[in-house]
Amino acid sequence: MAAITVQSLIGKYPATPVSADAADITFAAMELAGDTFANTGKEIILVRNDDAGAVTLTITSQVDTFNRLGTISAYPIGAGEYAAFGPFPVSGWNDSSGNLNLLASDVDLKVAVLRFTL
Repeated sequence: MAAITVQSLIGKYPATPVSADAADITFAAMELAGDTFANTGKEIILVRNDDAGAVTLTITSQVDTFNRLGTISAYPIGAGEYAAFGPFPVSGWNDSSGNLNLLASDVDLKVAVLRFTL
């Protein structure tokens, strides 16, 4: 699996002035073998479909303390569409390495993971 670089959002009391490009979001192509990131429970996943047709995204959950699963399986994203997911709590979503795992059906699905602070 490929590691996704998590991007930090500008907080509620940023150093001013906020410099040019400081709030820009960078999307990266997803890997067919899967992608992963260190989930703290404060991340939002943004995806953009650059393909001419629909593609899918799977976000894999883990069994939580109540023996539940919540996997988002093969969620369809139409051509040119965006979708947002999260935040995902650590319990029930992180694997044994502390990561959240994503699987795209096509490399034309682009992803950005944004971490917020409270």
